Amino acid sequence: MTSSNRTGKPPLTLVSGGRGADHAASPGAGRGPAAGYTATTRDIDVSVKPIFLEDQSSPPDNHYVWAYHVRIENRGKATVQLRNRHWVITDAIGRIQEVRGAGVVGEQPVLRPGETFEYTSGTPLPTPSGIMQGSYQMEREDGERFDVRIPAFSLDSPHQAMRLN
Repeated sequence: MTSSNRTGKPPLTLVSGGRGADHAASPGAGRGPAAGYTATTRDIDVSVKPIFLEDQSSPPDNHYVWAYHVRIENRGKATVQLRNRHWVITDAIGRIQEVRGAGVVGEQPVLRPGETFEYTSGTPLPTPSGIMQGSYQMEREDGERFDVRIPAFSLDSPHQAMRLN
């Protein structure tokens, strides 16, 4: 599941892609109710908000689905292009799946200083919870490549039994 939107305004529904110079992510790193999870590497902010998709999940079949909305903002002085992605997805019993590929949702967006790019994608798991994290490989106009951290974020569902230690 992926989608794209280049309207320049934050999407109101589960769509992806979007450019603009506005800054809506909360300051600092960590988890906030509105902004989700945020990390900054070399003046590139990456914010992620996961959403459990009850209507696409089937707990009796051990099939759980999440969408995640990503916002990438270039707060630096150099133009960068997102070249590659690397995701590490861990389910509730520790099984790890790695996903690597060119760009995101079929695009390799260029972000000038102050610009943002947003997209929404999704992932299924065989367990009612998990964790995702990863990195984007960015390239500056001078050809320098560097990795930008995607913050670890929790894939939670109402079907996960809670245990207190």
